[in-house]
Amino acid sequence: MSRKELVRVEVMARVKQGDLKLVNGAELLGVSYRQAKRLAKRYREEGAAGLKHRAAGRSSNRGKPARLRRRVLKLVAEKYSGTAAERLGPTLAAEHLQAEDGLKIDSETLRRWMLAAGLWSRRRKGAIHRQRRERKEHFGELVQMDGSFHAWLGKRGPEGCLINMADDATSTTLSRLGKEETIWAAANALEAWIVKYGIPLALYTDWKNVYVREPSVKEELHGTEPRTAFGSMCERLGIKIIAANTPQAKGRVERSHGTHQDRLVKKMRLRKICTYAAANEYLEQDYLAEHNRRFSRPAADPQDYHRRKPSQRELREAFRLEEERTLSNDWVVRYDNRLFQVQSKSRKHALAHAKVTVCEWQDGAIELRYRGHKLVWKELAALPPRSAPASSYRPTGRSTSHKPAANHPWRGPALRRVAAAAARADSASATPETRCLTAAPGFAPAESAQQTSIQRKGTLLMR
Repeated sequence: MSRKELVRVEVMARVKQGDLKLVNGAELLGVSYRQAKRLAKRYREEGAAGLKHRAAGRSSNRGKPARLRRRVLKLVAEKYSGTAAERLGPTLAAEHLQAEDGLKIDSETLRRWMLAAGLWSRRRKGAIHRQRRERKEHFGELVQMDGSFHAWLGKRGPEGCLINMADDATSTTLSRLGKEETIWAAANALEAWIVKYGIPLALYTDWKNVYVREPSVKEELHGTEPRTAFGSMCERLGIKIIAANTPQAKGRVERSHGTHQDRLVKKMRLRKICTYAAANEYLEQDYLAEHNRRFSRPAADPQDYHRRKPSQRELREAFRLEEERTLSNDWVVRYDNRLFQVQSKSRKHALAHAKVTVCEWQDGAIELRYRGHKLVWKELAALPPRSAPASSYRPTGRSTSHKPAANHPWRGPALRRVAAAAARADSASATPETRCLTAAPGFAPAESAQQTSIQRKGTLLMR
């Protein structure tokens, strides 16, 4: 019995015992007095079973025939069932039953039938268990780093990427705004953090190629650890990079993005900031200090895990790009479509075909190094662009730009064949009188029909 029917049994029992008037029982049940009288009569005659709904336990008047149900379940079991990965769900199975078997069954009806027959289960694929990670205990033990693309300057300037760094223990934030999430953008943000707080132990980033990358086939064969340019900078500073597999893993910096996208955008709009330089100046002087006072929290352990701040020379030595090049026979290094001639002073350090390291800084400065020694070099003029090689193709067919003259020697045999054919044709069509005249002595017409025919056919031949 349902809860509503049990309440009716309780009220009707009190009415029968005389503890409650029928009119008051009708009010308790929310029915009319006449309906309450009918319920009381059924309760006196049949007891509690009389208050049960009459349709309970009966099949629906709109139910499908049992024969159709057996047929549908047989088709589902034979054609659309299988393992958990192979079987069709009720919705898809209903579509195939209608398209292939001509049986139109509602998906929810089929779901109930399949559940009752054990062909479907309500159990869904369980999500991967994730355990909440506690904050690190020390300031500088782990710093989360990520870039956020957004219309930071609104309609006053271009869209940009905010490189955001957030300490895992204290939620202390440092940000820099730029055009893209590049190597130098990430390096500038990290350098600003180091100058202000010191060198952190580890960075927590995502799997973008700026920070980390998958190993190549050659690296897998040799067992070499893949490293990006930014990863090399962190290695020189002794910073470990940890890659997060999901955005939720570095949720502190992700939630910090949302805060900045609300508060920072509105504050810069009030100050009418429209350039990256002005935005970074505002971040450094005003916004970040206020943000950290409001949202940062003390670490569980007051011990600071940042290492000492390096000198300016050490920072410049760490934040550089490195690429390996081969020294040619003429002691020239090619790099980024530029030519660097190594001077004779450096020959005691490097040999031809030796591997030379090209170091480049953000300001464009370049150094050539061989086993730690700096090489003396000068830049050569850029090579002129290669011109397209002359084509060696020579046409073998007849030229269409030159037309030989009518009296060209190669036309002789053809003209003679044409003249002979024309003579035979004229001879066959000539009358006896014409033959006599042409055969008479001294007969020499100014232009015979034969010559006219030869000229005409020769012209056609030339064409």
